[in-house]
Amino acid sequence: MEKVPMTPGGAEKMRAELSRLKEERPKISREIGVAREHGDLSENAEYHAAKERQGMVEARIKDLEDKLARAEVIDPTKLTGNRVRFGARVTLTNLDTDEECTYQIVGADEADIDEGTISVSAPLSRALIGKSVGDEVTVSLPGGTRNYEIADVVFY
Repeated sequence: MEKVPMTPGGAEKMRAELSRLKEERPKISREIGVAREHGDLSENAEYHAAKERQGMVEARIKDLEDKLARAEVIDPTKLTGNRVRFGARVTLTNLDTDEECTYQIVGADEADIDEGTISVSAPLSRALIGKSVGDEVTVSLPGGTRNYEIADVVFY
């Protein structure tokens, strides 16, 4: 079984979502029961919607339980150094535009570009892993090829 890397914060968000979904189970069961009482199930939109919701919730619960069981929680605050690895907050300088951007490399399920976090499996992360401050990196991204210099690597 392949480990699923994540930060402590990502693991906590998953556990919270799992708890919320498990609390939702009885409510969905009640909705299905109420919809059944309306008669003919073949044309009962409420029943079909509730069953579909139940299926989606159960699938997500199974997915979360699986990922948490295989979780490898890596706490970036306990890491040091100037090499890029999981949990690092990396400041990059775009060599073509001189713009700076900062990203933290996190697990796939906790990545959110709007919050400055990118998945460890993203092309940019894969290009950065193992590199050090001062290294130049060329990355092929969906928007084209980008050239970056690693300006800073911190763990917190």
